[in-house]
Amino acid sequence: MTVTQSPFDQRLGPVVFDAVQLRVRDRLAGEALDAVLTDNPEDVAYLTGFFHHPGERPVAVWLDTAGETVLLVPELEREHAAEQGSRAELVSFAEYPGIVPPFAALAERVGASGAGRRIGFTTSMSYQRLAAVRAQFPHDEFVPTELVTIARYIKLPEEIALHAEAARITDLMLAAGASLVTEAIASEGVLPSESELASHVTRTGVSAMYSEHVNVVVVSPLAGGLVYAGANSAFPHGLPSGYRLAPGDTLMLSLGCAVGGRFVEGERTFVLGEPSTEQRRYHEAVRLAQEVGGSAIAPGVECRTANDTCLQVIRDAGLGQHLRHRQGHGIGLGMHEPPWLESGDPTLLEAGMIVSNEPGIYIPGHAGYRISDSMLVTSGGSRPLTSFPRALEDCIIPL
Repeated sequence: MTVTQSPFDQRLGPVVFDAVQLRVRDRLAGEALDAVLTDNPEDVAYLTGFFHHPGERPVAVWLDTAGETVLLVPELEREHAAEQGSRAELVSFAEYPGIVPPFAALAERVGASGAGRRIGFTTSMSYQRLAAVRAQFPHDEFVPTELVTIARYIKLPEEIALHAEAARITDLMLAAGASLVTEAIASEGVLPSESELASHVTRTGVSAMYSEHVNVVVVSPLAGGLVYAGANSAFPHGLPSGYRLAPGDTLMLSLGCAVGGRFVEGERTFVLGEPSTEQRRYHEAVRLAQEVGGSAIAPGVECRTANDTCLQVIRDAGLGQHLRHRQGHGIGLGMHEPPWLESGDPTLLEAGMIVSNEPGIYIPGHAGYRISDSMLVTSGGSRPLTSFPRALEDCIIPL
């Protein structure tokens, strides 16, 4: 008997957003706030499940201690928000800038002439947007807050399932990139260019989602990443070019995707042909730092401590001059989000956080070497969500 596997559903249900909103609402009292207002697209998706393309027309969420969650959208997004099952009361405005200002619709719904509430606003809100809000709530005090950002640190089990699926697809993308090079060598054809590799791995990730998933949540980027070889890879965030791979190159695939809007990244460094002594030294130093850094990621450990432990391995190898960045960063609805695994961040790691573990070194004129996994912090330590092999012997592409 053949068992048909149900497609993976990327859309989270109402119970998740009820839990998220309760988490944020519980934090309001701790900051003596009556409500919080955010127009950060990631926060909007986190609190209500509404994903949108941000622009000049405001989209914002109001969440207060009275138990109300209101999603302000332009009228042209109302049906879109309803179709996504947004977990909030929808309030719309006609247009932007509008004869009637957009935030007037929100003020009319939640009241603008009370006894002077303390309303938290997320610190990513622009000065212009905040001024527009204050003009419609003249009697309320607006104070900056990070409470929504901090609430996002700890992922719910349903979110972790999305991250795990994104990791599976990221592993597929890494394998597809290596295979494209291997197949070109086997056929004695022309080696692919960086841009051709980038297009191939992106198609692999996107195709996997649309063939195996339902309710695909489209964010930017849905799948893809950085692909660079040889001296180009010495730029940590270099973009794919028309450079065509050559024997002896160091090749970096810095890939990732988002499932249900939740990101994962996975990065591996390959060598085309037999590695030189220099390539072996560089790759092994980064591999060992990544292994030690992964062990350092655990609940109760400060982010800065994990970072220092990880990068010290590279310094001890005599390669500290080639460091260009921290160990890693938080990952969730944003590809990069706090907390930061960096010497200036004292945040304590907690079970349920997801952070990247991505030490790297960059040698100008030669190449860059970076290995990254998205790590789930567990009650007893951490574990990588991505599983593509990391050792150099597994990342040699024979010629």
